[in-house]
Amino acid sequence: MQEKEVLYMKAVELENIVKTYSAKKSTVVAVNDVSFSVNEGEVFGLIGPDGAGKTSIFRILTTLLLADKGIANVLGYDVVKEWKTIRSIVGYMPGKFSLYQDLTVEENLEFFATIFNTTIQENYDLVADIYKQLEPFKTRRAGKLSGGMKQKLALSCALIHKPKILFLDEPTTGVDPVSRKEFWEMLKRLKTMGISIVVSTSYMDEAKLCDRIALMQNGQIMKIDRPQTIVDEFGKNLYAVNSANMFRLLTDLRAYPQTESCFAFGDKHHLTMKEDNPKMLNDYLTNAGHNDFNISKIEPGIEDCFMQLMKI
Repeated sequence: MQEKEVLYMKAVELENIVKTYSAKKSTVVAVNDVSFSVNEGEVFGLIGPDGAGKTSIFRILTTLLLADKGIANVLGYDVVKEWKTIRSIVGYMPGKFSLYQDLTVEENLEFFATIFNTTIQENYDLVADIYKQLEPFKTRRAGKLSGGMKQKLALSCALIHKPKILFLDEPTTGVDPVSRKEFWEMLKRLKTMGISIVVSTSYMDEAKLCDRIALMQNGQIMKIDRPQTIVDEFGKNLYAVNSANMFRLLTDLRAYPQTESCFAFGDKHHLTMKEDNPKMLNDYLTNAGHNDFNISKIEPGIEDCFMQLMKI
């Protein structure tokens, strides 16, 4: 085992993974010929909406699900042939809170430590920063915790056996913005301890917090790179357009002959044009009866890149 760990430099490797599910009269392709690798010691993000295939990939990598085709390795160990070894060296935090809700905070942590033949005291240094926030509630049942506290407890339980790699499946879904920020600060500290982290999220703003990301849609990977590199390769001028009547504005922008892509983004519409001519657009909107609109050039974000890759 030691020799394999020293020689191996990839935390995760997937080659041509396929996973399908059978419905009543059809077959759903959840993961469609996916290949990627994760370097040791990096934070790698799977970014995409619900149904993109992220959870299926996580379950394959944590040996909870068998792929139909392809090969997957975690720290050099085959997920099919060496599943027992993989389970002893990974920490997994599923998307749905899966701890024992009728047990207290302390009882849950002790239970998971016992499963891995360790104790809270033995590995307390790894979870100390997180668990200190939970200690005032250690006698409270897990089911009575807030969303942010449940998240911290789940992460503590995933870490208590000192895993070499963490798989975190949409860990911040439904959590308030402050708790989301705190959670990512925890991940930064864990990375400094040499733990590789694979995290999935549908929040595009969290993508920039990863070292590298894979943008996913419909079971396929559209792009893999550093977040800033993906943004730098956007390749078009992007404009934010708003007016008093946003619905009619969206309709008119999409009807504009020079529009390449246009989608709603908060209180503005993001627009790229075939011919980059803001004055022509200004004249078009004025002639269409819009008198209170505003057009401004902006920098693209990961979500803009994602929409561009989808060709919307």
